[in-house]
Amino acid sequence: MTRKTSAPNITRGEAEVQGTGFAKVFDFLREQLLEGRIRNGDRLLPERELALQMGVSRPIVREALRALSMLGVVEIRERVGTVVRQPDVSVLGDVFAFSLAQVPDAVDDVMQARIALECQAIRLACQRATTADIERMRGALDAIEATVHDPDGGGLADFDFHISLVRASRSDTLIQLYGAMAELLTRSHRDRRQLVGDHHDASMKRTVVEDHRRLLEVVIAGDEDAADQALRKHFRIGDELRRQKALAPSTPASRARKSKEATQ
Repeated sequence: MTRKTSAPNITRGEAEVQGTGFAKVFDFLREQLLEGRIRNGDRLLPERELALQMGVSRPIVREALRALSMLGVVEIRERVGTVVRQPDVSVLGDVFAFSLAQVPDAVDDVMQARIALECQAIRLACQRATTADIERMRGALDAIEATVHDPDGGGLADFDFHISLVRASRSDTLIQLYGAMAELLTRSHRDRRQLVGDHHDASMKRTVVEDHRRLLEVVIAGDEDAADQALRKHFRIGDELRRQKALAPSTPASRARKSKEATQ
């Protein structure tokens, strides 16, 4: 009597196959986009043809297209098909904010990246800034001066100045990366202005205004080295304020404010 042995199961589970198939479709379409084989406004092949070409099922192709649609890379139009589109950078900002939402000290880490980004941006701005760029920075500077005693308004004015500076670099990549960090940077600007507001030395408020004025002047002068040095000095002010706050004893007023912020 021969003993039956069951053949080894060499087939993968449905979930594993589906996951692998989705990655295959997603990676294929991503490579096509990155290599410029498909461009903004192009219509992709129908789902049936894409499925046959890659050896996967139509539902898997549909799932990958929906994922790309959520990223803003394609648009699925009824009776038309799937059309490639220019992604909205705000989507990248949302992904960036979500990915860092629960990372310890995320804002401090973003600030370090921001320093590197802005130092390159200000060098490019010295070469490329237009009259319109200068006027935007000047308008933001006026707003900074007008809101120096207002943490919320001042924080927004501060952010407007710096994003105007980055835009003056005329670098689409730097502008998009900065835009992706916008939400975290705006929070950082507000926190920094709160520290300035808590500082009893009026000279600190004057320093904030004069620092931004100096940044505008060096961009207008086109002096890249002076611009880099002025910007790094400006960032050190925020570092010093945070250090002083960390060392300062807690007061009843500050404890009450922290308690209120924690319940919001």
